[in-house]
Amino acid sequence: MDYPDLNLLIALDALLQEESVVGAARRMDLSPPAMSRTLGRIRGVFGDPILVPAGRKMVPTPRAQELRDPIHSLVSQALGIMQPAGERAIRTLRRSFTIRANDSFIVAFGARLARHLRDTAPGVSVRFAPEVGDDDDALREGHVDLFIGATETLDAEVRVQALIKTAIVCVAREDHAIFANEITPHAFAAYEQIVVSRRGRLSGPIDAALVHQDLRRKVALVAPTFSTALLLLAGSDLILPLPDLYLLGTPHLPVGMRAFPIPLDLPPVTLRQAWHPRFETDTAHRWLREMIRDMCLVESSP
Repeated sequence: MDYPDLNLLIALDALLQEESVVGAARRMDLSPPAMSRTLGRIRGVFGDPILVPAGRKMVPTPRAQELRDPIHSLVSQALGIMQPAGERAIRTLRRSFTIRANDSFIVAFGARLARHLRDTAPGVSVRFAPEVGDDDDALREGHVDLFIGATETLDAEVRVQALIKTAIVCVAREDHAIFANEITPHAFAAYEQIVVSRRGRLSGPIDAALVHQDLRRKVALVAPTFSTALLLLAGSDLILPLPDLYLLGTPHLPVGMRAFPIPLDLPPVTLRQAWHPRFETDTAHRWLREMIRDMCLVESSP
């Protein structure tokens, strides 16, 4: 019996993740011509072009789009089974993880995570994927390896670990009129605001707290990410509630912006990391989770 070359699955995963022969070659430490030849073999096996030119880019065919997630999940599980046991193997580990997180976590911890990877596991890379509005089963389906966020609408079997508690603060330009006097709930509600919601929601805990004081705010804009919302503040009278993760360590607010506490009794938000049970005993995955947990513990320590 002739067995297929299973290395082609690893190459196919790299090609589908990068959507580039050059990018996939770099990931697998191959030359672009060698990866191009591998793509030719993959096309022959699957009877499909897989990636086709579109201007200066390459785009996946419908068949390739169907294969992307199951191939990535299969390759990740296979690499987990075959990896050497023990923490010393992390130094020589070659693996890519996809983490779904909102941009406040990425801004607060992304650079630190990159330094940890460089120092402890230079063969490991992390791909941050944005939160989306209708894909809460991404862990089960293998779309992502790790989820970091505050949502509690996860599949029942998913493992969850608390990381850090965050507070919501507010940001406005330094010369905003709100700073001229004491910032009371009435003053806070008087100015138009930007809300950040991956689902496009107009209200949340802030609105519930305002209702208790017979107040309402006007939401002028809804933005998909906090980073986008911050860029909208300059030159406007808008104010933006956002997680205080932006103020951890070196502040990441744009020049000319100032943060202030929201004068409401708001509960803290717990940031969690979540993963599917199939990764529970995976040495590399466990190492990544522990590293992220330790980063958050250091930041939350008094």
